[in-house]
Amino acid sequence: MSLARRPGSLWLADALVVVAIAGWAWGARSLPEFVLPGPVAVGERLLVLFTDPDFLVHTVASTVRVIASVVIALLLGGGLALLARAVPVLDGLISGLLQPFLNAFPSIGWAILAAIWFAPGHLSIVFVQVAILVPFCLINVAEGLRQVDREMIEMARSFTRRRPRVLAAVTVPLLLPYVIGALRIAYGVAWKIALVAELLGSTSGLGFLMLRAQGSADITTVLAACLAIVALFYAGERLLLDPLARRFAAR
Repeated sequence: MSLARRPGSLWLADALVVVAIAGWAWGARSLPEFVLPGPVAVGERLLVLFTDPDFLVHTVASTVRVIASVVIALLLGGGLALLARAVPVLDGLISGLLQPFLNAFPSIGWAILAAIWFAPGHLSIVFVQVAILVPFCLINVAEGLRQVDREMIEMARSFTRRRPRVLAAVTVPLLLPYVIGALRIAYGVAWKIALVAELLGSTSGLGFLMLRAQGSADITTVLAACLAIVALFYAGERLLLDPLARRFAAR
């Protein structure tokens, strides 16, 4: 896209970012670094998080956990939604009991339980994230199943009575927009809860790094870790979720 054809909204967004950074730099001038470091110092520490092996291991750990949690939650939530649809007798149990319970259970409760049940590490963090993400995926996929064109399903069954074939050839393609929506929601929520889970039960990751930085009043690292999460979320949206959405929307 040429600069001349760039939408005005993008220019406005860029201008607001520049104004925000300028305001940040101006405000940081009169404050000590342990209260509000300047954007240059935070930018340098952000670069370190992605280049220095001692810091990169924490960035990679958080990223891998988020991706694994989203995939597992989508499989579990989608599987439960499909099970409720395929076995009507279980619908009341899944949508009437399990879904409200998982949806209402507090996030901090899962984090505390994981800290008690598991040793600090990958398993406890993934457990917390999956437990929180499953209801989002379950609700989205279940709504997609309710919106599936029943006439198209009946037409497919007139050609074959094999349920797995109908599921793979008709139902799943119709569900793809809802699956992509579930992925978007789960990916965003996963990054929001990753730090909470890592603060309570991990020896690695950006949350652990922030906890260690808090103990030494290293606000530069705290802000850099927050911006690293923003950058990773943006990269996942642009490099993975947006291409997936475009690919399946074209079908």
